[in-house]
Amino acid sequence: MRVIAGKAKGRQLKSVPGDTTRPITDRTKEALFNIIGADIEGASLLDCFAGTGSVGIEALSRGAAFVRFYDLNRKAIQTIHENLRLTGLAQNAQVIQADVLRELEKPADRTFDYIYIAPPQYQRLWIKTLEIINRNSKWLDKDGWCIVQIHPVEYENLSKSVDVNQLTEFDRRKYGSTLLVFYWRI
Repeated sequence: MRVIAGKAKGRQLKSVPGDTTRPITDRTKEALFNIIGADIEGASLLDCFAGTGSVGIEALSRGAAFVRFYDLNRKAIQTIHENLRLTGLAQNAQVIQADVLRELEKPADRTFDYIYIAPPQYQRLWIKTLEIINRNSKWLDKDGWCIVQIHPVEYENLSKSVDVNQLTEFDRRKYGSTLLVFYWRI
């Protein structure tokens, strides 16, 4: 796992010890940032269920102005801090050990251009997260995107269960056993 482009291009990232996370593959991460393109420059990103921090670190490397990382797992938080140190990108980052669902229920302290949601699989957490953002929409900029990373089976089985009226799906891309689903505010 490495940083693909930008200031920290080529830097290797550490993995979270154990099997509690499922890091995004370099292929999927590269595709994601090809879709976002140059719009990441100067943008803000909220990395939910951040794991290694790979997505947020890639955003910072490509010129994002600010990234906040949320994860509940202490080992993941330590890994994010280490990866930010290794890449020299800690200055514009905020790392918070917390339950992201509880944090998103609180009044938003800022809006984000992108909210990346990559929760543990098969627990319906991506749906719960989207529904909270839908209700508490001040977390997402009026032109912002929510991007969900899940296994395709989760989408097939649960996509009709998503109850959002402030967000609409506008794209879906499959990369092997990873599905990226894109939503924007309406």
